[in-house]
Amino acid sequence: MRKIMVLNAKGGCGKSTIATNLASYYAYEREKQVTLADFDPQGSSMAWLRVRPEDYPQIHGIDATRENVRIPGTSEVVIMDAPARVQGPELTRLVRRAETIIVPVLPSPIDIRAAADFMKELLTTGKVSRKETRVAVVANRVRENTLIYQSLQAFLKSLRIPFVTSLRDTQNYIRAEERGVGIFEMAPSQVWWDREQWEPLVRWLRSKRSRADS
Repeated sequence: MRKIMVLNAKGGCGKSTIATNLASYYAYEREKQVTLADFDPQGSSMAWLRVRPEDYPQIHGIDATRENVRIPGTSEVVIMDAPARVQGPELTRLVRRAETIIVPVLPSPIDIRAAADFMKELLTTGKVSRKETRVAVVANRVRENTLIYQSLQAFLKSLRIPFVTSLRDTQNYIRAEERGVGIFEMAPSQVWWDREQWEPLVRWLRSKRSRADS
């Protein structure tokens, strides 16, 4: 069973958007049995699931803030949407659940500074420090021709972990969230560039480099 967590202690960095799009990617594009576990009290991933059309591939949802996380035995992929403001023992407990962690970072001075502090703690946490959990970063909601994006790129490339892709700031993600679908489930003519930007991330997730046994 594949276990992927979207994690960053900074709120508002797009964790739920990436988690829901990953869940829909595995359910629709890869035809996997997917469980989406929402650890965030805001419940954005569960709200997305509630409006998901019935005729789309089913995704099992778990509100991890209210119930025990019991993954169905039929699940092949588990996507976990982590809460903000996690540190110390709570961060260690969350990391134990994941085989792979994706950290989204926004192009702003506040987010870059917060990410620098968070990554220092994450890289020394239990399974990550022992390389039993793999970590990658994603630049999220970017506008490429800006100075702050260049600063974010430089920061992410300086880290000791893979910087796999940049996802642009677009209304397509808002439209997808409103409908309970993902980028890969929308009309290709509408989201072709977004799908191109996701390809390095899903290719990395398919590779042995994103798994602890590599």
